[in-house]
Formats: sequence, structure tokens, C-alpha cells
Amino acid sequence: MNRRTLLAAALLASLATLSAHAADPLKVAFVYVGPVGDAGWTYAHEQGRLAMEKALAGKVVTTYVENVPEGADAERVIRKLAADGNKLVFTTSFGFMNPTEKVAKAFPNVVFEHATGFKLAKNLGVYETRQYEGTYLQGVIAAKMSKSGTIGFVGSFPVPEVIRNINAYTLGAQSVNPAIKTKVVWINSWYDPAKERQAAETLIAQGADVLTQNTDSPATLQVAQEKGKYAFGWDSDMARFAPKAHLTATTNSWGDFYTRTAQAVIAGTWKSAEVHGGLMEGMVKMSPLNAVIPADTAKLFETKKAAIIGGKIKPFQGPLKDQSGAVKVAAGSEMSLADLKGMNWYVQGVEGTIPK
Repeated sequence: MNRRTLLAAALLASLATLSAHAADPLKVAFVYVGPVGDAGWTYAHEQGRLAMEKALAGKVVTTYVENVPEGADAERVIRKLAADGNKLVFTTSFGFMNPTEKVAKAFPNVVFEHATGFKLAKNLGVYETRQYEGTYLQGVIAAKMSKSGTIGFVGSFPVPEVIRNINAYTLGAQSVNPAIKTKVVWINSWYDPAKERQAAETLIAQGADVLTQNTDSPATLQVAQEKGKYAFGWDSDMARFAPKAHLTATTNSWGDFYTRTAQAVIAGTWKSAEVHGGLMEGMVKMSPLNAVIPADTAKLFETKKAAIIGGKIKPFQGPLKDQSGAVKVAAGSEMSLADLKGMNWYVQGVEGTIPK
């Protein structure tokens, strides 16, 4: 074999190798704060991962790590996933923000997407749903279904996304009954069925007869059903756990976003951005209404949902006052994204104080 033939063979082998590498599927990793389970926040993200895998069959290979604590363990897990060759990493809880930012600096050729955070970098984007739109609609139903005039909220951590949901729940209820009151019990955990159960029992003992939550298990619903009260599912449809109590659920649909993001990374068109999707974009969806809800209430719910989708109702449009009566958003104005992302106050009608 002469030199020219050897060079040609080497070139063909090199091109074949490059082609094989070009066809390698994108490695994508997910970091979950709780167990995948069969309901709630992490379950919804897992359904999104599976939807992306199906939509991009052969183009992506995915993995996930569940039950990752928010702190040093998160940084270790995220760093290992990047070191293992994953080129797209989704970190799916607020407390993963600082660890994600730190690891992103160390791996500039890896794309990171962080859920519910606010820190951006060249290779770090953030995404979340306008879940408070669905929580506002829960409040509309809660006010119509409540006999006591007091509704309840099981809170996880006192961070802006949870405070937004408490306020939206209250504002939705006040759009029906201006005198409604919201009680809150904090459990300082995203997922702790025992604490969630205890919090729900406390709220019912305090007079709340319709409950919602920003926590991950169906325990709140199960307590409501045991006590003959009503409640809402969270992040995913939880009707099968408490069919009599479950009025509807505010669910997150992540599949399309995960698919679009992976496609952008594969195509080399991904850019760091803030993504906020709600009812209009299909990232927030309401599960079917319980048949126990009266027809007039169901009609009101659908009317207000259509108004939110059409931009006619914006949950945090003024006038809005805090507990002290101070005007936080003037009439005719809408709360800015920056103020929404930093919300640290209760609207009038929410009882108690926000833990420090």
C-alpha cells in the first residue's frame, strides 16, 4: 500500500470517527430534590424527562439522581454529573441555585438549567412556571366551597415562590369573598408526609375547611378526606389519593420545555434566558374538576381561567395591599417580574407572619 493510499485510508477513518461522534446522543441529567414517587413536584419533572426521551428518541440519553438535599450534597451530585459527560443538566429545586451556579463556572462547556431560581450565566439559564395562576383559580373554588370563610395553606419553605402561591390563593378567594381569611402552617420541608399531615390537621383544627399546599405528598388531601373537608392537589393530579376531597390540582407540564431545550443544545442554538410559562403556554394545567363542585362554581372557574389565559386577569395586578394596609401595587399597575421573584410579604387576608 503506497503512501497516498495510506493517507486516504487515514482520512476516511478520521471522517468516520468524526461522524460517529457527531451522531452521539446528547447526555442529559436531572437532579431531583425528592423521590420520583407517583405524585407531586419531582414526579412532574420525571414525567417531563420521560416525555423528552420519547420525543427525542435516539438523540438523547438521560439520567437522574433523586432525593438530593439542598446544600453541599447538591454541589457534589451536580459536579459529578457534569464530570461524567452530561452536556445538559437540569437542577429542579430552588435550593440548588447556588450549587448550580458554582458548578456552572467550573464547567463552561456544559449547559445548566435551574428551576425557580434567578441567577443567570453564559451557560446557566433559569425556568419556572407561573404556578400562581393555577393557585389563584384554586382560591376561586375554595371561597365558593368554604363554609367557614377560612381556608388553609401548608407551606414548605418561606421563599418567594411559595409566598407568591399563598398570596395568589388568597387573592383568588377574595375575588369571590373579600372577607376570606387564609391560615398558613409551615413545615420547612418540600416533602415530609408526616409533617404535612400534622400541618393539615392543625389548619382544620383552626377552622380552615378548604386546604391547599406547596408540598409534595398527598398527605394534606388524605387528611382533608378523613375530616370531611376539601383540598387541592399540587404539581400533579392527586385525585386517586383522596377522590372525595380532591377538587382539582394545579399541575406542571415540563415535557415540551425539556424537549425544546435539548433540541437547542443539540443544534447549538441554546442561549441563557429566563423562561416563565403559565396557563397560556401550557406549562401550567388544571386537572379535571371534582363533580362535587356546583355548576355555577365550575362555570366561574372556567371563565376566570379563560380570562387569565387571555391576559384579562393578572393575579398580581393592583391595587394590592400588604397586611399593614400599605399599598404594594397601585391600581392599574402590575407587579414587576423582579418584585414577583423577590416577594417577601403577605397580602391582606393572610394571617400570621412569614418565618425569618
